[in-house]
Amino acid sequence: MSMVRIGRFVAAVLLGAGGVVVAGAVAGAPAGATPPGIPSKATAQSELNTLTVAAEGSTSGYSRDLFPHWITISGSCDTRETVLKRDGTSVVTNSSCSATSGNWYSPYDGATWTAASDVDIDHVVPLAEAWKSGANAWTTSKRQSFANDLSHPQLIAVTDNVNQSKGDKDPSAWQPPLASYRCTYARMWISVKYTWSLKLQSAEKSALQTMLNSC
Repeated sequence: MSMVRIGRFVAAVLLGAGGVVVAGAVAGAPAGATPPGIPSKATAQSELNTLTVAAEGSTSGYSRDLFPHWITISGSCDTRETVLKRDGTSVVTNSSCSATSGNWYSPYDGATWTAASDVDIDHVVPLAEAWKSGANAWTTSKRQSFANDLSHPQLIAVTDNVNQSKGDKDPSAWQPPLASYRCTYARMWISVKYTWSLKLQSAEKSALQTMLNSC
């Protein structure tokens, strides 16, 4: 890991623990946009109650290439660039739609970044998690729609190192470092699984219920 990336990781950890942000992050910046379709606590609870609980499937046969992304959304703008513009403030893009400047607030850890290279677009329900929860039976076309879903709370701009620490973990193994965001994160996760008719494992459901109870 380079010194720059180490600095970003330290900043995210410090902020998640309530510390002062350093290493290029901007403290006290306003929150950016949020993904569409985040349900209320009551709606999320109703959706959670209806989801099928089953043993988690295997990653056998899984590949990110089976979830084609990022795809072109409009003009020269792909899904990542579209989310960067949606979730950022004062975002400036060049002729190829790449963000050249802006501010991005990461609700997972509370950090704000001024370079798009410091920001990942997180799949709230990770692709491998979806595969193990039922997407292995989908067509590639449906998996592409899932991986580029801008209509539901499935894509969000967050600190890159925080996204990488999440990996493919479900809420029983990983939750946003910023505890105040866990209620929203649970509602997003539940909504995506409900919308796409994906299954839950028992420990995942228990973790989501605990997170909802904190709302």
